[in-house]
Amino acid sequence: MPRNEALRQALAVAGMTVGDLAARCDVDPKTVERWVSRGRVPHPRSRVRAATVLRKDVDVLWPDVVRRAVKLGADREIVGVYPRRSDLPRSLFGDLIGRAGTRLWFGGYTSYFVWLEVAGAPASLGAKAGAGADVRFLLGDPASAVTAERERVEATPLTLSTRIAMSRAEIAKSPSTLPVRLSDRHIAMSVWIFDDEAVVATHIGAGLGQDSVTLHLRRRGEGGLFDRYAEHFEALWADAAPADRGDLVT
Repeated sequence: MPRNEALRQALAVAGMTVGDLAARCDVDPKTVERWVSRGRVPHPRSRVRAATVLRKDVDVLWPDVVRRAVKLGADREIVGVYPRRSDLPRSLFGDLIGRAGTRLWFGGYTSYFVWLEVAGAPASLGAKAGAGADVRFLLGDPASAVTAERERVEATPLTLSTRIAMSRAEIAKSPSTLPVRLSDRHIAMSVWIFDDEAVVATHIGAGLGQDSVTLHLRRRGEGGLFDRYAEHFEALWADAAPADRGDLVT
């Protein structure tokens, strides 16, 4: 690794030797020499102590370390990554629904778990819609061959069609009319959007929705991950068929 010129200059300005800094940081002088001559990076505690002694910011003495630690570019929008949707904080969807005031887009194939995890969701969503929020549900099409095949793969008594019907029954309890459209194009990936936050779940193998790899995103600018997923939802919505209210299960 290249010599750490910033650290060498900071020592010179402070009028300190390698040995002086080593003593103040409680490390061997050879360790500090390697920090300077070989560009070795100290442990976090030693970095902070050395920067304090030299009266410099850590990001001045070791800028590459700070750049690696701080999210840049598109990944700044990633709030969290979860191996399974069931690993999300239990309160997350309730919190997202509570905070959102402009748009609440539910792009899960069933979104069945929402009614289990968020108390009073139909009333809350109805109130949001009544106040002017854009509340939409893009559910799976229970009559689709894609749905039937996925039910065969999942092989669970609580089928996709049943979960879709249960979601529609809960949606119908809302005091405001919430638009529902049906599609089979999001069978492998669910997207839920709440103002400038989103949850994206990618389905894996034969697992149920709760087993999906899941991202929590927050919008930071134009053209990022959040915008791409929002565009994905809108494209699916535009192509989906409005649900027939006459076939609601109550």
